[in-house]
Amino acid sequence: MDPPDDGTVLESESAGSPGSGVPVWRSAAGFATRLPETPAALEVRHAVRDWMARYAPTGVVAVGLSGGADSLALTAAAVAEAEVVDALIVDHGLQAGSDAVAVAAAAAARSLGCRSARVLTVEVGGAGGLEAAAREARYAALAAARGGLPVLLGHTLDDQAETVLLGLARGSGGRSIRGMAEFADPWGRPLLRVRRTATRELCADLGLRPHEDPHNVSPEFARVRLRTEVLPLLEEVLGGAVAPALARTAEQLREDGAVLDELAEKLLISATDGSALSVETLATAVPALRRRAIRAWLLAGGAKALTDKHLRAIDALVTDWRGQGGVAVGGAKPGTRLVARREHGKLTMAFTPQ
Repeated sequence: MDPPDDGTVLESESAGSPGSGVPVWRSAAGFATRLPETPAALEVRHAVRDWMARYAPTGVVAVGLSGGADSLALTAAAVAEAEVVDALIVDHGLQAGSDAVAVAAAAAARSLGCRSARVLTVEVGGAGGLEAAAREARYAALAAARGGLPVLLGHTLDDQAETVLLGLARGSGGRSIRGMAEFADPWGRPLLRVRRTATRELCADLGLRPHEDPHNVSPEFARVRLRTEVLPLLEEVLGGAVAPALARTAEQLREDGAVLDELAEKLLISATDGSALSVETLATAVPALRRRAIRAWLLAGGAKALTDKHLRAIDALVTDWRGQGGVAVGGAKPGTRLVARREHGKLTMAFTPQ
């Protein structure tokens, strides 16, 4: 792979140790491009500045850079606001020429003033569909390469609105529609209050030409249809401002959820009896706290992919006991199943043979 023709130097380095053959471009110049004082630049920069003050006071961060407008604008603003920025570019290898796109993104990162730009090549499996498999491979690569730094991601207000709509289809209550967090260690999302139009405007202000991923306009993906068909229709029918309203709702639900989770944790502590839970203690709590406590207990015990149906069935062991049997939940080991039961006034959980 040839280094970009912009005065940068190609080295080889892995996510955590030198000499493993992963391309890293380091700038010979070592200075950042000055951002123009345009409305888009000020909006994106202020969003990053506020995020940095709350979550990254050391001023050293990594940025997940795809080469698209959102992550390019985020990288430019991060360089302007942070002390040090390392760019991490994931090459999924799903399209012809993806390696060239990664090289161009690395060159852009260095021209903007990133300390380094590392290309991470991944193999995408097929489990759970292409979109989910690519996301899993991407996050795993970023986690392995971040070197202990928080990783900024270019998710915008529009992405948040799409996430809320996708969550509605899951029907799992407030948790499924409270969207993405500004910071869920190590992932940071400074642009959740910034529209996608602002990131494109900033790229234009900087003379950057973002990569247009064909997957972002492919109707085979549900998120793309939400973006191109559903949200525009909702804007038309409801008179505009739908995306900000959805993002605002997600933020409010996340704030409310944090309070409920804290109260549920206290309930869980008081109900815990060894590895079991006291049915009597749980029965005195309101449903919203009781189910949250049960959910946290199940997850700590190894449960995965919990659904509202699972939680309500286990909740019925507490509030509507008629001698019913145990409830099997996801997360079992091969050849076993994870089952929650009511036994002698307690909720118990164990892996049992299938």
